[in-house]
Amino acid sequence: MMSEQTVASPCIGVCSMDDLSGLCLGCYRTIEEIQAWWDMDDASKQSIIAQADGRASTLFGD
Repeated sequence: MMSEQTVASPCIGVCSMDDLSGLCLGCYRTIEEIQAWWDMDDASKQSIIAQADGRASTLFGD
């Protein structure tokens, strides 16, 4: 029986990697974080989302 994912992916369908920062311009995750997402536990996913939110604020002052 497969467990249901409880932390939704932050992907918004704008999948374009920024060459300078190495971050996705849609969700602000690294390619490594994106690739590993489905194998992460919920705590790791929440940590990645928090880091991505911080990156967005740092880069764009949101």
